[in-house]
Amino acid sequence: MEKFIISNGCALRIADSRKGEKAILFLHGYLESLDVWEDFAKMLAKDYRTVAMDLPGHGISQVMGPIHTMDFLADTVVGVLDELEIEKATIVGHSMGGYVALQTLRRHPERLEGIVLLSSTPNPDSPEKLLDRDREIAMVEGGHKDMLASTAAKNGFATENLKRMQDEIIFLEEQVLVTEPEGVVALLRGMKEREDSNELLQKSTLPQLFILGKKDNYIPLEVAEEMVKNHPQASVAWLENSGHLGYFEEPEATAEAIRTFMAQVS
Repeated sequence: MEKFIISNGCALRIADSRKGEKAILFLHGYLESLDVWEDFAKMLAKDYRTVAMDLPGHGISQVMGPIHTMDFLADTVVGVLDELEIEKATIVGHSMGGYVALQTLRRHPERLEGIVLLSSTPNPDSPEKLLDRDREIAMVEGGHKDMLASTAAKNGFATENLKRMQDEIIFLEEQVLVTEPEGVVALLRGMKEREDSNELLQKSTLPQLFILGKKDNYIPLEVAEEMVKNHPQASVAWLENSGHLGYFEEPEATAEAIRTFMAQVS
């Protein structure tokens, strides 16, 4: 069921299956919305309460100023849990959603039962990535958001999957086009300022899972392998034939990794 709620002063669209003892909260990535989870969440809704939200500034949730910090987003996530009367949840964060999940762990660890970083990383932006974000801000503020739509969706998939993912590419391009430019910029600025979360994860006793695509154009394999080596406390699921969008490219394997993790959390 979809509805609008107010969380942390922000009007948000959420989707809530409403059934299930254990809750999974899905946080989408940059230039996405809760709609990306629609089919995937159904694969887990039989056993768990599944909740998804449009993060502020994306989808049709409200834009709340020139920057959406990770602190603001984390507090908004907890406001959603409060509104839905969910005491604790496992958060599955895809890409940017993983950054929000990490900040939620930092600020509100008592509200999490587990954390799943799906094609995401605890690393801060590299100098090169900071420059990329500045270029995207300039592009969007210059009225060229459509250029993001034409490149971001395709780059999310492994090259070998592009042909069979044509419908998904069109869908993701449409997600970019309906997102307000101010929301895109606010989230880009927030991502630029986020903290290094490696030590946070290493010191946390919270159950942790990395789900990583071996053909990810955004998190190269050598970077992913180094990250895994630095986090022996975390479980890892490798998607052999996925890029950055494993829940589209290998949904069954991704869902099974989450099911296995949830059983461990329980």
